[in-house]
Amino acid sequence: MTSANTIKTVVLLATLTGLLILAGRLLGGQGGMLIALMFTLVMNLGAYWFSDKIALSMAHAQEVTPSEAPELHRIVEELAYAARMPKPRVYIMQEASPNAFATGRDPDHSAVAVTTGILGLLNRDELAGVIAHELAHIRNRDTLIATIAAAVAGAITILAHMAQWAMMFGGSGRSNDDEGRGVGSLAGTVLLVFLVPIAALIIQLAISRAREFEADAAGARILGNPLPLASALEKLHTAVQRRPMLHAEPATAPLYIVNPFSGRTLMNLFSTHPPIEQRIEKLQAMNYGSTAYLYR
Repeated sequence: MTSANTIKTVVLLATLTGLLILAGRLLGGQGGMLIALMFTLVMNLGAYWFSDKIALSMAHAQEVTPSEAPELHRIVEELAYAARMPKPRVYIMQEASPNAFATGRDPDHSAVAVTTGILGLLNRDELAGVIAHELAHIRNRDTLIATIAAAVAGAITILAHMAQWAMMFGGSGRSNDDEGRGVGSLAGTVLLVFLVPIAALIIQLAISRAREFEADAAGARILGNPLPLASALEKLHTAVQRRPMLHAEPATAPLYIVNPFSGRTLMNLFSTHPPIEQRIEKLQAMNYGSTAYLYR
């Protein structure tokens, strides 16, 4: 059954695409709309094939073998079996701040990365809860959704920069009689340069927050008990507030299980993740009263 978060994600992606079309029209009329869509298609294709390599490289993650991290590999393998999906590649980040993320275009081309900090902080059940959450992201194609959202939002930002340059070199003084071709008016330029990119960013982050709730619930079902993940989230939130990640980038922040820049966000509207209290509350409400985890 389609969940409310899935419907919300579809609506938000459609709205983000609509903003892209609006940005293209404001910049270049009907021709601008076509160019914007083609440009986004190219960006999506590149992100589809290379997003996992880019994300892992930006995080300074190194792939580890079963002999190098036997317990971590065992947890990933058992949970992947429980989730009925291929085992992802396993990476470790030399980072004291505890966190984890998943990447890859589909379950057959995926990876899970954890920091050394999370390995030292969580017990086995809590770590399994985190891994189950990341496998849920992969199985739900959240990593692909995040890639598409980032590509569309990125294209909108680039169009806004083009409009800004056009305004600086006198583009805003042109007539837009020809079906709205060109930036045309000061109001249109301001809309494209300032308001449209902000709206795109807000929508992109809203998509990220919706998928986190979905991954929490799906991860709890894979594990067979929501409480270890709830406990892990509480520990991670407290630890990351004290020690934010050193090597995280804003572009990859939505991938992590908790906001790697926690404590620096001024408004929930611009947060990459939903409030940790809400996530924990939802997980605790799911409690089945079971202690026989599926991965054992």
